[in-house]
Amino acid sequence: MSPDLLSRRTIAFVNIAHALDHFVLLIYPTAVIAIAAERQLSYASLIGLSTGAFVAFGLFSLPMGWIADRLGRRNLLAIFFGGCGIACLGLSTANSPVTFGIWLFVLGVFSAIYHPIGSTILVTHTSRLGRDLGINGVWGNLGAAFASGITALLAASLGWRAAFILPGLICLVVGIAFISLVPGDGDPHGKSGSTHAETPITRPITLFLLFATAIVAGGMTFNITTIALPKIIDERAGTALPLVVIGSLATLVFVFGALTQLLMGRLVDRYTLPRIFVGLSILQPLGLGLAALTSGIPMLAGLVLAMAAIYGQVVVNDAMVARYVPAQFRARAFSVRYFLGFTTSGLAVPLIALLHGMSGFTLVLSTAATFGMVIFLCSIFFLLTAQTSPQSSSVPAA
Repeated sequence: MSPDLLSRRTIAFVNIAHALDHFVLLIYPTAVIAIAAERQLSYASLIGLSTGAFVAFGLFSLPMGWIADRLGRRNLLAIFFGGCGIACLGLSTANSPVTFGIWLFVLGVFSAIYHPIGSTILVTHTSRLGRDLGINGVWGNLGAAFASGITALLAASLGWRAAFILPGLICLVVGIAFISLVPGDGDPHGKSGSTHAETPITRPITLFLLFATAIVAGGMTFNITTIALPKIIDERAGTALPLVVIGSLATLVFVFGALTQLLMGRLVDRYTLPRIFVGLSILQPLGLGLAALTSGIPMLAGLVLAMAAIYGQVVVNDAMVARYVPAQFRARAFSVRYFLGFTTSGLAVPLIALLHGMSGFTLVLSTAATFGMVIFLCSIFFLLTAQTSPQSSSVPAA
């Protein structure tokens, strides 16, 4: 197989994996509405069962870069497909809070494989970093978007168990196709090693601390918003809505995020990353603040603005790792990047339950807006620090 054909096939499966990763993780937050109605339990008690999944999602992302160095990135991505499929089928059989918690944790462990490994594979095989990161981001966002709508449709028509069975089978089928069509990792350093050389900087520790703080805060806004979105619409749409309509509106909000990721991919190839970082990050506190203070159409507009910024930031974050970290260390750097974001954001689930119980989604969204403001402040200091480097001005793509 030619290197170009291998790269095209690999990137295609990485994109599908990104969609499935976000899809399977967001089945439960929508299905829980139907589960709560069937079992006469509260939303707060049931949504808390997914805490283990999101903690595992971040915690187990840390060793994936090191594991990939030994097992191979292609083999680890194959394990991702198979593990997520089995976990979804396991969840379809759950009959008690304990079994829900166990299978959600298993799902979190296997879902943790994708981001550090998939991002490294993509950066290795891409010929245009910004474009392919943007397209990959759209796949992930569409996976999150359709999770709400498809889960609601399946739960309403066939029952909530079907909402886990169908995606589980799809994961297994795609995994078999991946093993058959992608024979190996390809060039271990890839095209990115030569065409996307890292940007030289003079204050790496300061920039790392600012970036790490933004990642942690961004993990909180990402998970608070994506996990709670169906229930936010359910409670604050201004009128009682059936589950299918709630899922469809949540899908629409996520689709706007996908459009932003395409735009970010184009901007990454044309403008400096620190300035894109600043311009994008201000939208998170603005959108979340608007959603916290309103209901109905204005609330939906705030969620659209916030979701666009949240998902656009994912593209910018991955581009920063690709541009600032040497090729041989990128798998481990992506592991650390997602460990910081996802492990801390695992606290989002109990935080949603706590804040919702105290003062509803006004307090939940206000807290998310506060995290968004932290990201904006980090972006300002990141820009000022990066501009003090005499070398950075000579690299227009940084």
